[in-house]
Amino acid sequence: MMNIDPSPSLQEWKALYEAALEFKELAPWNWMHDTDIFGVKDPVSGEIGYCCIMGAAGEYYALGLYSGSEGLYGLLKIVSDEFSEFKDEALFIQSCLMASFEDRKCLQKQDLRQIKALGLKFRGRNAWPMFRNYMPGFFPWYLKSDEVRFLTVALKQAMDVSMRFKKYPGLLVHPSMDHYFVRVPDKPSDDIIWKDEWLEPSPLKMEDAPVIPVKETTLRRLKKARLQRGGIWEIDFFYVPAVLQEKEERPYFPYMSLLVDHNSTLILKFQLEKEADCKSTFPVKFVDFIEHVKVMPDELLVKRYDVYRIMEPLSAELGIEINMVESLPALESARKSMKDFI
Repeated sequence: MMNIDPSPSLQEWKALYEAALEFKELAPWNWMHDTDIFGVKDPVSGEIGYCCIMGAAGEYYALGLYSGSEGLYGLLKIVSDEFSEFKDEALFIQSCLMASFEDRKCLQKQDLRQIKALGLKFRGRNAWPMFRNYMPGFFPWYLKSDEVRFLTVALKQAMDVSMRFKKYPGLLVHPSMDHYFVRVPDKPSDDIIWKDEWLEPSPLKMEDAPVIPVKETTLRRLKKARLQRGGIWEIDFFYVPAVLQEKEERPYFPYMSLLVDHNSTLILKFQLEKEADCKSTFPVKFVDFIEHVKVMPDELLVKRYDVYRIMEPLSAELGIEINMVESLPALESARKSMKDFI
């Protein structure tokens, strides 16, 4: 009978720690890099987790198991150094299970209790196994039973792949750039037989956030108000490096909406919220701000397509030009100056 309790059993924890310690002893980061990505298909859920072995730089030792296409594309952004300017963003967008090897001070009481219950002892730097779930927008959190099981499987398959990669460095290279080497389970009987397949990741689903429309009466009032027009405003949304928690819920990273004058670099408006609240209510709050300051810009600049999708209908309605650009110099300068304050 399947265990429906989300809390891992002691036996499940034991198997995970054993696999992690064997993985650490093998030390595949001595011949693999974080760009050597391969997949492992979960025998239970069928989801593909994409493995990234970290440690070649001699700083952070871990196996990251990135969840499906969302996790994979987030990983590719990280290894391509897309977040070189704001490195914190790499943490905010990760969707993965992580088995890392840390100093004792990095572990929490719950980790230490688990280690004690298993009768394990560790000493020294990067010697203490730590396991976490990373979800976009949320603080790294403790694993559930199914996550412990899948991470255990992934560690074992990562050892298999890394040993073969050591003998044949071309193992993970496919003529087509859009296919990945994946370990796939086959169940002809009670025992799982693993085989190699080249698979293309499933398409990444883009879901538009539901946006609260601005009332028609408000729009008519704005159009008749003959407000002063002029100037260029920059808009962006992003996570900030602070941690908030509501009651017993999982801690999360707040999302900021930031509005900055392009020419004067003056911060016009900012707000911290949950991501969904920020995106759904921003057009309404934008209009409220215009009514308050009695000024309407000639142009809006954005650099993210999701911000463009949210603001384009309102911009068209109000006759404000909106353009996608590669960078927002005034806003990014303001963001850097606000970082220490936040």
